Amino acid sequence: MNKKTVIIGASVNPSRYAYIAAEMLSSYGHEIVPIGLRNGELFGKPVLPLKEKPSVSDVDTVTLYMNPVNQQPWLDYILSLKPKRIIFNPGTENTELEIRARRAGIEVVHGCTLVMLRTNQY
Repeated sequence: MNKKTVIIGASVNPSRYAYIAAEMLSSYGHEIVPIGLRNGELFGKPVLPLKEKPSVSDVDTVTLYMNPVNQQPWLDYILSLKPKRIIFNPGTENTELEIRARRAGIEVVHGCTLVMLRTNQY
């Protein structure tokens, strides 16, 4: 099943986990919406500028590739996407965002998007 996934902290640098996640999600048939601080394109999708807080509808999953300090200005925006779940990849754990997400009825997952895909847990 295609799960529309917003990648917060998307990167066009092939050595970054956010890039590898975009590649894997695409190859597994999931629609990706890359959102980052730098322009570019990932697997046929433009990297949308985080600073413009782009509107995205019907979001299944937000997967985070931004450390908690850098997430702070974007917490309201992340929650405004109204995802079914947020995946906190290693190093992105953020207690404030987790509490607010749970209060909003959003599932909170501590995991690695890459491992979840490979083990059919996505």
